[in-house]
Amino acid sequence: MSDKKMNDQDPNTTGHSWDGIEEFDNPLPRWWLWTFYASILFAIVWTILYPAWPISTKGATPGLLGYSSRAAVAADIERYKKANAAVDKKLTTVPVDQIEKDPELLNYALNGGAAVFRTWCAQCHGAGASGAKGYPNLIDDDWLWGGTIDDIYTTVSHGIRYASDEDTRDSQMPVFGEILEPAEIQQLVQYVRSISGQEHNAAAAAAGKTLFADNCAACHGEDGKGGREFGAPNLTDQIWLYGGDVATLTETITNSRHGVMPAWAGRLTESQIRQVAVWVHQQGGGE
Repeated sequence: MSDKKMNDQDPNTTGHSWDGIEEFDNPLPRWWLWTFYASILFAIVWTILYPAWPISTKGATPGLLGYSSRAAVAADIERYKKANAAVDKKLTTVPVDQIEKDPELLNYALNGGAAVFRTWCAQCHGAGASGAKGYPNLIDDDWLWGGTIDDIYTTVSHGIRYASDEDTRDSQMPVFGEILEPAEIQQLVQYVRSISGQEHNAAAAAAGKTLFADNCAACHGEDGKGGREFGAPNLTDQIWLYGGDVATLTETITNSRHGVMPAWAGRLTESQIRQVAVWVHQQGGGE
């Protein structure tokens, strides 16, 4: 067949051409067109029935059905609150140390506490509660202020060094950079490294032992194993909140540390505080 015959049989083109390739002006399939038109109609109906157009700073057009995703979520929350009302009330009335002895309360507290922790606590303590530099690990057995369920409940309720709560757990490590000479601080560093089983300078550590007894033992104990009444950490177990290397210990002794945890009483409900306290206590390190 000649080229002229083939060209005569070709459909019309749109007139567009790229590198000698022309675009045919073929009609769209009818099924595609009807689907396209139906989509347009559906979109118009949707914008009439449901919130759609942000016409002002007050929000979108409300829609004829008056649907609100916020209202739907609020309704779901209220429904679950009513369903859990009885066990939630029971959780707040029994002694905190008895919650784990009741299977129903324990199951409720663990599920609710996990949600509370992920929402309010994981930002600092990590999603798995293993902590980070300056934020305690909650899944080991090392506790600054005590690891009983009552201790944890008090810590969650009133926080650590939280000025707005008069019942907060409070302590203050002195800024020894204003008290001791740099050489004395280095001797203390070497002594702390010696009692924690790390590489150290023996002569400096021996001099630091006297400095420790005079300046640190009142809180950390004569043996350096800490004091929970002050939130003073155990310096012998190689579990460090900020680090046990020379540079970090020097910074800690020189300028002190003053970590703050918010008090959650007033922010969370009594039930939520108990739930998260139980959850933390059950993570493996509770006493």
